[in-house]
Amino acid sequence: MKRPVLIDLDEASDITPATAPMVMDDVPQGAAMQKVAALATRRTSPLAKWFWSLLVSIIGFVVSMAAWNFVTDLTARHPFLGMIFSALLVVFCCVLLAIALREISAFSRLRRIDQVQTEAAQAHANADLPTARKVVDHLTSLYAKREDTAWGRTQLAERAPEVMDADGLLDLAERSLLEPLDARAVAEVQAAARQVAVVTAVVPLALADVFTALTSNLRMIRRIAEIYGGRSGTLGSLRLVRTVLSHLVATGAVAVGDDLIHSVAGGGLLSKVSRRFGEGVVNGALTARVGIAAIEVCRPLPFQALKRPSVTGTVQRALTGLFGNA
Repeated sequence: MKRPVLIDLDEASDITPATAPMVMDDVPQGAAMQKVAALATRRTSPLAKWFWSLLVSIIGFVVSMAAWNFVTDLTARHPFLGMIFSALLVVFCCVLLAIALREISAFSRLRRIDQVQTEAAQAHANADLPTARKVVDHLTSLYAKREDTAWGRTQLAERAPEVMDADGLLDLAERSLLEPLDARAVAEVQAAARQVAVVTAVVPLALADVFTALTSNLRMIRRIAEIYGGRSGTLGSLRLVRTVLSHLVATGAVAVGDDLIHSVAGGGLLSKVSRRFGEGVVNGALTARVGIAAIEVCRPLPFQALKRPSVTGTVQRALTGLFGNA
């Protein structure tokens, strides 16, 4: 048997096991949120698009022909029952049309917010007062029926004529109309981050954390869009999710870095709790990152007069004390 070998060091090291930095390879990486980002941003090949389009068209054609033949045969044999079934089909088609119109309206509202964002950026960049006044008019029209912006609209209407520069006018509109909406949006982000963290930490079922992260992020982004006036439908929500997560993936923000771990974990929390609690904290932190990005995407004006919500601050307020007794 070989005996232990003692190696004498020339110089004593100042690093001890107590002061050594945390090993990053053993830190939870937020696997659930990584999978959600991969699913949402995965590109579909043109061949797959053609396949699904043709499949849906064929199934729709077959179902339509089967329904038509069934109605004609039923009407020929039992005219009264055929009339009832025809009426049901007409009502069903009307419901489908209403759903389609709602989706079109949702996309229209999203495009309207995109237009306001573009005009606001141009007004800020060029100090264009007429364009800034146009942006303010669009914002006032967008929130005209909102009770939570009534006070802000009143203040904006009273003070806007006195402002003679574009930046000052847009800053006034931001403070008057968007400040209360920002608070509600940040609250939604905190709630979603807390839910994802809890489910990841305490539910041992396979894929439960991925399902919760996916549904929580979908619901969070949809509610944020509604807060800022987007009111996205089902397809609009999917478009928003893809836009937000594509932006985060492109910038490398859906990843765990040393700054995120130390800001959320207090420098050493993840080394003191279980692996699952660590995954919960990191998944909650990544959900907060997605929420802040969704606010920037859905917000009609960029953050100028008001401070952009901090990811670290949002995560700390959402998760403080959550695993305190772990």
